[in-house]
Amino acid sequence: MRQTVLAVLLALVLPAAAASPPHEGAVPSAVRKALDDPARQSDKADDARRKVAEVITFAEVAPGRKVLELVPGSGYWTRVFSAVVGPQGHVYTVWPHEMDKYSAKSLANWQGLVATPHYANVSLLQQPAAQLSVPEPVDVVFTAQNYHDYHDPFMGPVDMGSFDKQVYDALKPGGVFVVIDHVAPAGSGLADTDTLHRIDPATVKKEVEAAGFVFDGESHALRNPADPHDVKVFDKSIRGHTDQFIYRFRKPAK
Repeated sequence: MRQTVLAVLLALVLPAAAASPPHEGAVPSAVRKALDDPARQSDKADDARRKVAEVITFAEVAPGRKVLELVPGSGYWTRVFSAVVGPQGHVYTVWPHEMDKYSAKSLANWQGLVATPHYANVSLLQQPAAQLSVPEPVDVVFTAQNYHDYHDPFMGPVDMGSFDKQVYDALKPGGVFVVIDHVAPAGSGLADTDTLHRIDPATVKKEVEAAGFVFDGESHALRNPADPHDVKVFDKSIRGHTDQFIYRFRKPAK
């Protein structure tokens, strides 16, 4: 009888343990080392909020890999990518021409960054939003809070069927496309991309899968159920704490 009770208890406990979130040890050593890079000292205050270790691990960024980052902004993610992939890897950053007038200062800062010896493995690619190209096939394509922008009038808008196919073609077989963006209400589609700067996750999934990608998982690291989804992401009530989805799509190996 005691053995039966023990077996039942084990059956209850073991699945729960298996479902537990990964502990600190699950973060690769290369990621932990990259987060301690002195060159990103000013970024560290945002690490907990951005769940950087979880996101980088989920995105499968690793030493020696090639990463293509769409619209790098302040460079928060790029600095981590650079440190993780190391001298044997490379980070290509895309600045669409259509964003130049909105981010002249950021672009100038970026041109300075890629000229810095510490970031010798980072390149700047300036090109039309609808004409994505990269010098070589990459392992990861990554975009944070910018996928929705490609749908907006100032970017063209871009034909997303063609664009997602260009992302697909830029990846090596087995490579991943990681999309982080602000959640819009379910069923809203593209209604809020230009007003609230949000997008319905289901719409992103449908668009990307149509290009040939296979949905490969979701991270809940940046989810926030307290976000009402009906306010602009820059509103002081939610800025920096929006509900964000993180989707990973994989290009089939064959």
